[in-house]
Amino acid sequence: MSAPVVNPTDPLADLLQEGVVEVAVLEEVLGRALQGGGDFAEVFIEDRASTAVHLDDTRIEELTSGRLRGAGIRVLSGDATGFAHTADLSPAGLLEAAAAAASAARGGGADTKVIALSNRAGTPQLVMIAPESVAKERKVELLHIADAAARGRGDAIKQVSATYADSRRRILVANSDGVLATDGRVRTRFMVQCVAVGDTGMQTGTDAPGHTQGFEFFDAINPELVATTAADRALTLLRARPAPTGKLPVVLRRGAGGVLFHEACGHGLESDLVGRDASVFRGSVDQMVASPLVTVVDDGTYELGWGTSAIDDEGTPVARNVLIENGVLTDYMWDLTRARKNGRASSGNGRRETYQDLPMVRMTNTYLVAGDSDPDDIIADTEYGLYCAALGGGQVNTATGDYVFGVTEAYLIENGEITDPVRAAQLIGNGLDTLRLVDAVGNDFDTWAGTCGKDGQGVPVSAGQPTLRVSELTVGGTARG
Repeated sequence: MSAPVVNPTDPLADLLQEGVVEVAVLEEVLGRALQGGGDFAEVFIEDRASTAVHLDDTRIEELTSGRLRGAGIRVLSGDATGFAHTADLSPAGLLEAAAAAASAARGGGADTKVIALSNRAGTPQLVMIAPESVAKERKVELLHIADAAARGRGDAIKQVSATYADSRRRILVANSDGVLATDGRVRTRFMVQCVAVGDTGMQTGTDAPGHTQGFEFFDAINPELVATTAADRALTLLRARPAPTGKLPVVLRRGAGGVLFHEACGHGLESDLVGRDASVFRGSVDQMVASPLVTVVDDGTYELGWGTSAIDDEGTPVARNVLIENGVLTDYMWDLTRARKNGRASSGNGRRETYQDLPMVRMTNTYLVAGDSDPDDIIADTEYGLYCAALGGGQVNTATGDYVFGVTEAYLIENGEITDPVRAAQLIGNGLDTLRLVDAVGNDFDTWAGTCGKDGQGVPVSAGQPTLRVSELTVGGTARG
């Protein structure tokens, strides 16, 4: 697929050219926000456009496009936070929101503070093919190609649904520390879900890759392969036998366990949960919390990652933050608010769903770093166990680390070989115990893309890991002894 290169754009220049905002107005708004005596003020402006096309049972059921534009203004005064948001980006609208946020922060005094902003340039994203430049007919064609490929796997495939989605998000952050930072990100995703029907009832298979990338995403991602992967997962479950029950070694295929470590370990490393005593990792910095084979990072710079950006939603440049190194907890993830209270710098993990939301500590691309073992050797060295190729949803208690995860694709390991597929398996364990029981880490790697929910907000993230083995996990199955 070839197309002219779209040069990276400057989101600030774009917004200035469109008359959305002026630097002088931002400085005035920040000054107004601090007139009540606040300690810190921030303006967050967002402009987002998105497109989605959905196919269900060979027909295009929905084709939607959306636009979101507005500003959120935050004022900190001691431990109090005032926040107001508005879709009115005129100087009057922004000044009114600033006054409302200042009032909500309950600041005292009436001193005028002069704010001088200096631009903090982020790394621009190079988009080879802008999704909005691609005809909707082409996007629809990809869905029909996927539908045909999935149905071509056999008559047992009874239902196919597929979705194409893209988004372009531009943000601007200005604050009373003098920061003026901008970013623009394009994301593209393709999802297929198949339902197969057989003697064991209905079974579902899904595949849903996504990258922070333009339409050139489809140079590497083949819609037919996405569809056949989803279909084959559903078909495999038709011939699967009930999963065993008990404590077993579990091998997680590369990428498959990313969601487990994201949920069971990653959230517990977010400093707001640590501060609320809602994390099993509280007070554990510089302590051994995992196997020496385990190194965990949160990396907002990871190339094409679903959670990748140049800055976070507070204007801090994102970074590769090492959280656990060779089993030792080295640090937590920080946003600006928690960092200020602790006299340290933000790690670039302040994120929000939209301009209507306050930022909070969130993961970006969180993953367990690859090791030295050959994945085939890990399997060959496992006499009997469970091989998990894909995980589904789960529940986690971050205060204790206890979790339960559904397994959507799994196989038995017998005498060092992957054998029969199994269904209806659950992994039951504790995040800390799981980290400590990792006894083999492969030299391969893959990621999973998804939306992370926290306190009612959802943001794009990715999670990943190499093939690895946990020496013992409780598997909840339906097989009778």
